[in-house]
Amino acid sequence: MSLVDWDFAVTVGSRLSGPGPEVSAEEASAAVVELRELADRSTPLVSDYTGLHAAAGTAPVLVVDRPGWVQANADGFARVLSPIVDKITEKKGPPTGISAAIGSRVTGAEVGLMLGFLGSKVLGQFDPFHAPRGRLLLVAPNIVHVEREIDADPHDFRLWVCLHEETHRVQFTANPWLAEHLLSQMNAIADTIEPTAVLEGLRRGAESIRSGGSILDLVSSPEQREILDRVTGVMSLLEGHADVVMDGVGPTVIPSVERIRKKFNQRRQGVGALDKLLRRVLGMDAKMAQYRDGATFVRHVVDKTGMEDFNSIWTGPDTLPSKAEIEDPDTWIARVL
Repeated sequence: MSLVDWDFAVTVGSRLSGPGPEVSAEEASAAVVELRELADRSTPLVSDYTGLHAAAGTAPVLVVDRPGWVQANADGFARVLSPIVDKITEKKGPPTGISAAIGSRVTGAEVGLMLGFLGSKVLGQFDPFHAPRGRLLLVAPNIVHVEREIDADPHDFRLWVCLHEETHRVQFTANPWLAEHLLSQMNAIADTIEPTAVLEGLRRGAESIRSGGSILDLVSSPEQREILDRVTGVMSLLEGHADVVMDGVGPTVIPSVERIRKKFNQRRQGVGALDKLLRRVLGMDAKMAQYRDGATFVRHVVDKTGMEDFNSIWTGPDTLPSKAEIEDPDTWIARVL
């Protein structure tokens, strides 16, 4: 029996995420068609700006609703977490009986609550671990909701979102080793886990959340923190690079890009108290810091060395920046260039 009831997680997450904004069948169909077209249009724009070129026909683009995003991410979590689950099962044996069924359902509910909240927020996502080369998900109802909320031109806003998400697709498909590297880091975390410490880690994480922390505090051993710092460096690079690309390409093809960026940033700051609490608990504040710090790193290196030298960063795991180098770009330049 699984440690997480993934089907129950999907049920809870899909219900919690809600249907999204009211749109007619014609509006919904038109949005799906346009998002697919704009994702295709973004590919050469991203490649020309970055100098990264992905092979054609890789990593499909899927336009999904909120339940579709929840299902895709539950599947992704199950794949990524399988080494950790296997490690626990190997040492303690598979859970059995009524207590196991209840435990997996409770855990499934907790995962579902997280997926439900995120499923109502995420605009797009590249899933690098979906066989064989990943897939790009665009969440149509969330994109429509935000473009209405900030009163953006729908065509401009959709292209702006596609530029960001397409950058992620190009990052991974132009550098196939990157997904394997991230997955190896997850496996490395699994190798550090001792089943007897899991409950203690959960207890410390819960206390940390109550005192202002996040679920990221569940990763607490020095060895796990070291791995997490490596992953943080990579994720900051990927998110910051995508933000730089969308803002660099944007002015050439999106007339209202400055207004969109201003309104979008204002929206990030204007969420309610409950939303802010959930974002903190789920580690989304750290995600926003990744956008900011990563973009600062990319702009500094590109301004100082040029895009061609910056692209040395994609050579392999050894040329990726650490978390400390993201905060001090000159140390990465001195080490790699």
